[in-house]
Amino acid sequence: MVMGQPDGLVASYQFLTSSPMVNPSTLPGSAVAPQQAIKHTLSVLVEDEAGVLSRIAGLFARRGFNIESLAVGPAETSGISRITMVVPGDDAVIEQLTKQLYKLINVLKVNDVTDTPCVERELMLLKVNATSTNRSEIIEFAQIFRARVVDVSEDSLTLEVVGDPGKMVAIVQVLNRFGIREIARTGKISLPRESGVNTEYLKSLERKFQ
Repeated sequence: MVMGQPDGLVASYQFLTSSPMVNPSTLPGSAVAPQQAIKHTLSVLVEDEAGVLSRIAGLFARRGFNIESLAVGPAETSGISRITMVVPGDDAVIEQLTKQLYKLINVLKVNDVTDTPCVERELMLLKVNATSTNRSEIIEFAQIFRARVVDVSEDSLTLEVVGDPGKMVAIVQVLNRFGIREIARTGKISLPRESGVNTEYLKSLERKFQ
């Protein structure tokens, strides 16, 4: 692995640019109804060369695109890396972003997998306040979310949580009342389901047979 990280290490970046792109349809006098911005998931294959990430980050900064999360690691082919990024925007913004990405020489393929049935995962480490009186309760909540306790101290617990982004949001909301000290998240990674089965449909079946 080049790009400034050791081989096999998954690098993750989460940041926001401060200058969101202007949608012409939102300007006064426009007859076109503005599209609602949704979070798109882009899967991008790039060559393993130094400076690829900086060029992509520079593109986003110049064009005023926002990135909610970005994760990169080796792909199935030697010398190729897969970048999974979550980008808020309407269809027009994502289409323009895709065209701009293809102009970068090290970008090989860009797929918008937002509406494609995918397996989605994210890793989060969460450090929460824990005392002798509430420690067992926190562990019970962790078990509900299938989280693992990876570190223990006199006044805190560190949990490892793996799942889809919605699971991350849910466990944070549940544990907020105990006092969360630190959170580190990798950003979402995603691969299309070869079965083509919709993820939400699988979740509904799981709930049905629980």
